[in-house]
Amino acid sequence: MPPHRPVGDDDAGPIRSEPGSLLEHVPVAVFGIDDRVRICWWGPGARHLFGYDAPEALAGPAARLFPEEPVPPGDLPPAALLVERARTLGYWRGRMPVRHRDGTVFPCGFRVFPVAGPGGGSVVLGLASRSKELDRVKTNLSFLDALFETCPIGLVMLDQDLRYVHLNQALAAMDGLSVQDHLGRRTDEVMLTHDGGAFRDLLESVARGGRTVVGTLVGLRTSGLPDRDQVRSVSLFPLSGAVGTGRGVGGLFIDVTDRERAILDATAARQRLQLLDRATARIGTTLDVDVTARELVEAAVPDFCDAAVVELVRWADERAPFDPALPLVTRRIAHLTTLPPPAPELVGGMETITYPPGSGIHDMLSTGRPLCVAVDEEFTNRTVTHQQRARLLLESGLACITIAPLVARGTVQGLAMFGRSAARPAFDEADLSLAGELASRAALSLDNARLYSRVRDISLTLQRALLPTAPAAGPYVELAHRYLPGSHITEVGGDWYDAIALPGDRVALVVGDVMGHGVPAAAAMGRLRITAEAVARHTPEPEALLTELDAAARDTGIEFATCLYLVYDPHTGRARIANAGHPPLLVRHPDGTVETVGEVLGVPLGVGGVPFASMDVELPEGSVLALYTDGLVETRDRDLDAGIAALARELGSAGAAGSLEAAADHVLARMLPDSATDDTVLVLARVHRTA
Repeated sequence: MPPHRPVGDDDAGPIRSEPGSLLEHVPVAVFGIDDRVRICWWGPGARHLFGYDAPEALAGPAARLFPEEPVPPGDLPPAALLVERARTLGYWRGRMPVRHRDGTVFPCGFRVFPVAGPGGGSVVLGLASRSKELDRVKTNLSFLDALFETCPIGLVMLDQDLRYVHLNQALAAMDGLSVQDHLGRRTDEVMLTHDGGAFRDLLESVARGGRTVVGTLVGLRTSGLPDRDQVRSVSLFPLSGAVGTGRGVGGLFIDVTDRERAILDATAARQRLQLLDRATARIGTTLDVDVTARELVEAAVPDFCDAAVVELVRWADERAPFDPALPLVTRRIAHLTTLPPPAPELVGGMETITYPPGSGIHDMLSTGRPLCVAVDEEFTNRTVTHQQRARLLLESGLACITIAPLVARGTVQGLAMFGRSAARPAFDEADLSLAGELASRAALSLDNARLYSRVRDISLTLQRALLPTAPAAGPYVELAHRYLPGSHITEVGGDWYDAIALPGDRVALVVGDVMGHGVPAAAAMGRLRITAEAVARHTPEPEALLTELDAAARDTGIEFATCLYLVYDPHTGRARIANAGHPPLLVRHPDGTVETVGEVLGVPLGVGGVPFASMDVELPEGSVLALYTDGLVETRDRDLDAGIAALARELGSAGAAGSLEAAADHVLARMLPDSATDDTVLVLARVHRTA
């Protein structure tokens, strides 16, 4: 630009105020005055404020911008005064009357300061706005400042991503967080609703589409007050964005919790139902007492309480009625807490606990209903006999405890205790009802597990009583035998085995499997074993013995059973084998090779109508026979043929001359999974010949 060339709005191009900025509401005139008090720069705002186009204003005297009034002696005209103040003070602001091109006079606010001009000189740059516009904006800003400072209604400004930009102290107090802790966080990180995202969708619709919302009711909790239910009346409106930013949301929040107790109660009820649904889905997934108790405390903490324990009562006589005059002994089987020490030591210590007569536990069992008690010295003196535990309880941070009975089928199984700290609301009647419902559902699962464990123990005891403890193998057969029941989840099966000494130094080996589980299978197994032992001494042929067992099975109602029976004669070194649908015999020869003897395979016992056959096999000195049930070779991930092949490999690698006990342990360790689901029998027999 050539030196001293006046600059006007034609040179400035299409200058506009930034959308959404303060200049949109307060027009500002920008102009420049040179050393001769003439106009040398004229912005578009100056044309709007004073009425002169750039060609008309530039190079003209700046005095035309002010009223023609007499100037007292010693004073400077207004235009010269602006220049003098700017050069003398460096920056000056004040108000002066100005004159529009049409002759109208009105007050304006000025800001003037010198800037470097072309050719090394300086120019006084002036900014001017109508005084009434400035006053209006200042009043509005003052009002907004006062509103954010003193208004009891919660006020907030959110950006387009629904993050906090500005809020007042009233809203911060409602949320239980400081103003600073809000800034930059999303609303769903602070306001926690249980409406499936409806409130978030509402905010996004206002930010996106500009829809205004007035007085909608929202039930929520906040991250600062997570245990306090609130209902708020919410009004939302769009905010225009500044340059380079999107639209935002303004909001007004009024706490109407007391007025809208019905909504609050509905929100709390919905949360309780959700908790109960989650608990129902996760409690009782197994027939294991300890697992079920652990599922109960995990369902309750932290959604319902801060600490929970489950205890089973040790009744002297389950059939006797509860006597409140006697001490109560329990065994703690599950516990969980989110509180800091010493709470973990309190809930996790002392597996066996004794409650004296008159304790809070006795009060609860006397009524049979959940009971809420305050954690204070009166409660600890009545309930906790151990002084160290009483001190831990008082220092644990727990403020109240709800005790609920575990009752199923009319029998008190135990109790569940749920504790809350002072940071949570105390348990109310609805909470007591929920605690009772949780305990009731867990009690039924616990009782199912208890009854199952009892039946399983009976079945296992019966089966072990019916199995031989020291089979009579004689001097020419060495034996190693194993019986392993299935996992705790499955019932005891009908697997059995025996070794029977026969006349002429012969030895009979038998292994079988009765279809089914539990006491019936164990009883059926006992019948077949006793029958086999009785018949073997008088029936020399294996196929004839299986015929007798088949008849016995049909007579006693056994529908399906398998059996492998062989008779070994040490004088000839031969064995005669008959099979009723059972996995085949494996023979490990002295050279380590393993042979499957499975040519003869008859129908299972209990079917009837089909004769059994037998076969002879020669057994070299020192051969090892493997008799087993399908639980050893068949699993969900391995079929029967693959399992038999795997057993043959393990039997071959167990060592031909080694200990049979070690070989049995080796085979079981390699063949059985960590959690076998079926019973397993393994009998290893090393045969010898007479001299």
